[in-house]
Amino acid sequence: MLSKLSGNMHTVSTGVCLVSRNKYREFYVNTDVYFRKLKDEEIAYYVETWRPFDKAGAYGIQEWIGYVGVDRIEGSYFNVMGLPVQRLYCELCSFVGS
Repeated sequence: MLSKLSGNMHTVSTGVCLVSRNKYREFYVNTDVYFRKLKDEEIAYYVETWRPFDKAGAYGIQEWIGYVGVDRIEGSYFNVMGLPVQRLYCELCSFVGS
């Protein structure tokens, strides 16, 4: 999977649904992640050292591969980590206040 991401852009999408007894709200956040072209040795090192087998996208942006392999992102860094916390906070404030 990392070989396919190498040198390419992919989109990380997270959907969230807020539900209470009387209210329902859903939203999603997309973040574009651009990887530079990775060497086979870099991919092998990352897999052997960091063992990212529990990662949904085969990598953790907060780990070594994110430091050296991600050229840039467009959108929420925390979305790529797993949850767009800033957007969630704003949505929760609005949800509770409405």
